[in-house]
Amino acid sequence: MKDFIYKTRESEKIVKALYDRQVKSLGVDFEDRYVNTGFGKTHVLKVGNPKGEPILLFHGGNSTAPYSLKQNMHLIKDYLIYAPDTIGHPGKSDQRVLSSNNLEYGKWAADVIESLGFEKMICMGESFGGGILAKLICIAPEKIEKAILLVPAGIANASKTKLILSMGVPMTLYLMTKKEKWFERTFLPMTSNKEPMDKDTLEMMRTSFHHVKINPNMPSNINKEDVKDYHSPTLVIAGKSDVMFPGEKVIKRAKEILPKVESHLLEDCGHIYFTSEKRKETIKKIIDGFLC
Repeated sequence: MKDFIYKTRESEKIVKALYDRQVKSLGVDFEDRYVNTGFGKTHVLKVGNPKGEPILLFHGGNSTAPYSLKQNMHLIKDYLIYAPDTIGHPGKSDQRVLSSNNLEYGKWAADVIESLGFEKMICMGESFGGGILAKLICIAPEKIEKAILLVPAGIANASKTKLILSMGVPMTLYLMTKKEKWFERTFLPMTSNKEPMDKDTLEMMRTSFHHVKINPNMPSNINKEDVKDYHSPTLVIAGKSDVMFPGEKVIKRAKEILPKVESHLLEDCGHIYFTSEKRKETIKKIIDGFLC
């Protein structure tokens, strides 16, 4: 079956069961919505303050919307969060796989905003979701009230060679031995290499690795010419030790191609930024200050 993103039908059931457990673990009321886009039907989780200003939250790659929501629960008191399942990724949206090398994800994101009934929204994307937001900036800048790019793809991606060298050897050893220590070491470079990953993150990674046809391609870097019509306030938060999207390079290039950029480089922070409670609190204060 074309664009069937799971390894087997049983894998699909396992991933969706994890998704439902993740939603339940949020411990908040939520609404399931489905909207139509030019690329297929998209499932959206709606949570938060019904009277709050809406925020559209794009989750990370080969991950899920509720997993991303759990890292950003500080927003639900004051804001109404719409968290779509990225099309072609784990979740309840259609399984059509879009290209990471063109602007399809931006067109999809613009369709989501329009189908939700908004002219413009505050938009937030982390990791792969940051790359989706970057593509949206190119396609429909007028639909973005403010943008929050958190350890984002699409601005200054690391080379694939570097990622293979840092993560490929332990992954090979895991495939050969099936020992848990090699699985954890595979993803350790995504932290600051000092902080253990939490149980939820390991479960998300393990489930995706074993049951999803992993798409290794990140949204390609956007060009200055593509964002010439974008003028909205933008917050960029990057990790200095991020092996996927090197923080210093991300911030430097964001300032070169985007206007009105507020940037924060987090010291001793890898791609998985929420392994430290102190850092999570720092990020919360930065985002709250930007949105006020």
